[in-house]
Amino acid sequence: MGLEKTSSEMIDPFGRHVTYLRVSVTDRCDFRCVYCMSENMSFLPKKDILSLEELDRVCSVFVEKGVRKLRLTGGEPLVRKNILHLFERLARHLDSGKLDELTVTTNGSQLKKYARDLFGFGVRRINVSLDTLDPSKFKLITRWGNLNKVLDSIDAALAEGIKIKINTVALKGVNEHELESIMTWAHGKNMDLTFIETMPLGEIEEDRTDQYLPLSIVRARLLDNWTLNDIDYKTGGPARYVNVQETGGRLGFITPLTHNFCESCNRVRLTCTGTLYMCLGQEDAADLRTPLRASDDNVLLSEAIDEAILRKPKGHDFIIDRRNKAPAVSRHMSVTGG
Repeated sequence: MGLEKTSSEMIDPFGRHVTYLRVSVTDRCDFRCVYCMSENMSFLPKKDILSLEELDRVCSVFVEKGVRKLRLTGGEPLVRKNILHLFERLARHLDSGKLDELTVTTNGSQLKKYARDLFGFGVRRINVSLDTLDPSKFKLITRWGNLNKVLDSIDAALAEGIKIKINTVALKGVNEHELESIMTWAHGKNMDLTFIETMPLGEIEEDRTDQYLPLSIVRARLLDNWTLNDIDYKTGGPARYVNVQETGGRLGFITPLTHNFCESCNRVRLTCTGTLYMCLGQEDAADLRTPLRASDDNVLLSEAIDEAILRKPKGHDFIIDRRNKAPAVSRHMSVTGG
């Protein structure tokens, strides 16, 4: 019975097919972005973290159950020791045709070192998180980052033939007046760009009500100088895309607060500890590490996944306002997976 379940589709209570898994391979990062982490983060002990072999096993069960897109995230996934071994193992699902895409979200700090190998393992598209092109502001936002290193890495990945999408978190009073220049830079390199509203996950030093910039305002400002044409373009994620007529480039908007994207949600998130979150904005989760480590076969793991998918909620309850100072979700984005 368990083996039959392993090959079944994952359909949640609202009829949505779960075909996209995002996996945080580590909670560690070499940046400390102000909207994501505290400067003095305490990280998880090694025994709690799934090994690369365990991550491969869990991902492979999800692929057998109908996942077509797999994204490795963090923290910063490329700081995980021997991470290329995991990409190499997962590449077999691309070769078999069971997986459509293996991709990664990164801050770009290590990308130059790994770009050629990632391409060799079938990675054709990478998301790079980048919130400013101003070196001093970049240092301010990331606390520990070096902008030139990231820009060099982006160029290296492009040279290998990897498509890059830039993810930019819109931050009030920080980068709001350079969003247009980021767009023209990205489109000038034939890269897609997505703007993201800051999300209320995890305690940080800053007040998120001061950071929060609704993308409805960003879009309205862009319309003063640019022609934005809605397009029916999907990458499997939550962004809604427009074509910018003057640049010819694609621009996405991820708006969990001003306009949530739950009705078409096809994804779940696995943490580096083996916890499965069926919704980014809800605390309900399923422990996959225990069934994973309880047996050498995948029957218990498959059954735990099936049970979790049946608890996937209709949507999240993100809110940012001055009456609600606490984050909507207590865990940091670096733990859940970006």
